[in-house]
Amino acid sequence: MPAISMFFGIVVTMNPEDHVPPHIHVRYQGHEAAFTFDGEVLDGDFPRKQRRLVQAWIELHVDELEADWELAVNLERPFRIDPLR
Repeated sequence: MPAISMFFGIVVTMNPEDHVPPHIHVRYQGHEAAFTFDGEVLDGDFPRKQRRLVQAWIELHVDELEADWELAVNLERPFRIDPLR
């Protein structure tokens, strides 16, 4: 899964082949989780502070995430998305 963004030690990836609903995978210091595009934790465990950062990032980039999901579903490489600053 290629990284589509990285910020504050959080790595964001996308893999549309594993299941729906559309979602991202995030990693941070040994923690892993999947988030839907509405910011809900789909699977995994993530520290509260980093979970809030991911949710804020999703809210800012939901349109880009949806576009990247469509690209990935069509076997095209998703674009990088700006990190949270």
